[in-house]
Amino acid sequence: MAAITLDAAQRILVAALAHAHDAGLKPLVVCVLDARGARKALAAQDGVSLEREAVAHAKAYGALALGMGSRSIFARAQQQPYFVSAIGQLVQGALVPVPGGVLIRAGDGELLGAVGISGDTSDNDEAAACAGIGAAGFAADPGSD
Repeated sequence: MAAITLDAAQRILVAALAHAHDAGLKPLVVCVLDARGARKALAAQDGVSLEREAVAHAKAYGALALGMGSRSIFARAQQQPYFVSAIGQLVQGALVPVPGGVLIRAGDGELLGAVGISGDTSDNDEAAACAGIGAAGFAADPGSD
């Protein structure tokens, strides 16, 4: 199993924040997890609210836990709310079923980790995550509707 390096995680974080700056987004928290779910990089911009870190982590962790980007989890929550609620309890609340949790994949599709972002709209959070992942040379897997 390939692993995401600290350097790669930091490149994702920096590129995601640069995208947010260029797009004029609200202050964000970016959380990069490796495939085991361990934090590799975390940053909170000035002005984020208190619990944004927990939300960003839960978006990334939930994506890893279910093996799908949080956009897919959002769609599944609409179709099977009891299932997604039960999974949320199993992972002790570390699942936020809205866009912004994006899987990081190698060129061959191997899962390397996930990025969770919180602070702006869910779609903007997801766009920043995808931009960061792409800028670091990986494939972003946000899931689908």
